[in-house]
Amino acid sequence: MPLAREVSFATDERIFNEGGKADRFWIIHTGTVALDVHVPGRRAAVIETLGAGELLGWSWLIPPHHWHLGAQASSPVRAYEFDAAAVRELCGNDPELDHALLTYVAGVIAGRLRSSRVRLLDLYAPHGAGEVP
Repeated sequence: MPLAREVSFATDERIFNEGGKADRFWIIHTGTVALDVHVPGRRAAVIETLGAGELLGWSWLIPPHHWHLGAQASSPVRAYEFDAAAVRELCGNDPELDHALLTYVAGVIAGRLRSSRVRLLDLYAPHGAGEVP
């Protein structure tokens, strides 16, 4: 937490765009953030909504450090913001922290991948295409 700074985002404020430079991440304190994915020829599809206590942003950890999704505040948000380079440096000096953080973020990535798959099937698969295992 010594690396964190408090930030806020207004409703409908764009926090980051898919493909942009991922140089920070947030832990949401209050409010909600919609994660979206670009769908060619259509509006961005919201794939998940995050709330208090959740990690916003994981792309900062995986090279080449570009956002894989976009994010927009869907209500007023207060969050703790972390500088990605400082956290990566801290992890480089502390193998236990590095392992714990990588394990946690891998779980977040797996959850977001599943949410993305389910949401896109819900939006674009033919009716009755089946359930996601």
